[in-house]
Amino acid sequence: FDGEAASSLVKELRVSFSSGKTRSYEWRISQVKALLKMMAEREDEIVDALRSDLAKPPLETVVYEIGMFKNSCELVLRELKQWMTPEKAKTSITTFPSSAEIIPEPLGVVLVISAWNYPFLLSLDPVVGAIAAGNAVVLKPSEIAPASSSLLAKLLGEYLDNSSIRLVEGAVDETTALLQQKWDKIFYTGNGKVGRIVMAAAAKHLTPVVLELGGKSPTVVDSNVNLEVAARRIISGKWGCNNGQACISPDYLITTKEFAPKLV
Repeated sequence: FDGEAASSLVKELRVSFSSGKTRSYEWRISQVKALLKMMAEREDEIVDALRSDLAKPPLETVVYEIGMFKNSCELVLRELKQWMTPEKAKTSITTFPSSAEIIPEPLGVVLVISAWNYPFLLSLDPVVGAIAAGNAVVLKPSEIAPASSSLLAKLLGEYLDNSSIRLVEGAVDETTALLQQKWDKIFYTGNGKVGRIVMAAAAKHLTPVVLELGGKSPTVVDSNVNLEVAARRIISGKWGCNNGQACISPDYLITTKEFAPKLV
């Protein structure tokens, strides 16, 4: 997969988007329902892939990867019709008797580059958002979770409309080839170093970007708290979910000098 292949892929998806098929309520709903069906029918394979990549326990997979994604899909099914409904807007007295409305419009062809720590949730959540908005979409999952990436490629090929939704596997070379193309939006989840590369590539085309980047999460501990309860909750927050591999898990503690020795 090189720059030429990436260019060809984007052109194919632009043809599909230009046909208007992704704009319809029926198409959007059909793809979201297909994703729900996929998660229900292939749960065992998803559990196995995440065990292979991350040694993730089945319960965590079902709750945090599958369950949370199902919630996103069900939200779309409930609210999409309202989201697509034009919203009346106020007009000035100077333009009386005019009327105005805000009409939600899809952007076009979007790129999603996802992270390895939640390979299904962080890949499919932005994809379902792009679908709900009526876009064609390319997903580039993380090569650091190869079993999950391979399974995603297989499942999306089986369940979704491949004329408008595609997946590209690979590492730096493939991501670079994708970033050389002109997209209508890029959604990236990962670290700040790569986030800067994504932003710089997008700037060449003035492409809007969403960066969901990792950081450092402090835990502030007041000296009047119950020490045992606080320590238990900090430990649970740090290692209780995904063995600490989550952007919101605590990284360091902030407390008073007097209380610090007891807490540590």
